[in-house]
Amino acid sequence: MRVSDILKVKGNTLFTVTPDTLLHDAVITMAEHDIGSLVVMEYGRLVGMLTFREIIVTLRKNDGSLGDTTIRQVMDGHPITCQPEMDVNEVRRMMLDHHVRYLPVMEGGMLMGVISFYDVAKTVVEEQGFENRMLKAYIRDWPEEERHPAR
Repeated sequence: MRVSDILKVKGNTLFTVTPDTLLHDAVITMAEHDIGSLVVMEYGRLVGMLTFREIIVTLRKNDGSLGDTTIRQVMDGHPITCQPEMDVNEVRRMMLDHHVRYLPVMEGGMLMGVISFYDVAKTVVEEQGFENRMLKAYIRDWPEEERHPAR
């Protein structure tokens, strides 16, 4: 299974913001759309990621206030990315190694989408379930004489 397969199932809805967007406005967007991250774009280029992690850290630093903080001030300015042709298991390992929950998917400098740890986990579970069903069907259809060899 590849990242491109996840994107096909997930769809192409993508939420982006600019670095100068107020963090308060980003929180409203994230809450309204029930999403955990926003891709930060500037002049058509990926320049960062904003996740609930950066928001929580900011709230803690500012005693629960977002004030006039901009995304540029708190975003991850060097997000790791993946490519559509990457294997899901490779991406899962990247996410675990770098402790990230959201990965922008890039192809030739163009943003193709974002996948989450949830998307990857769901794909792996579904793939394992499919393999499990196939193995059970194979065993169920095993020829009778091979199931019980002559003694």
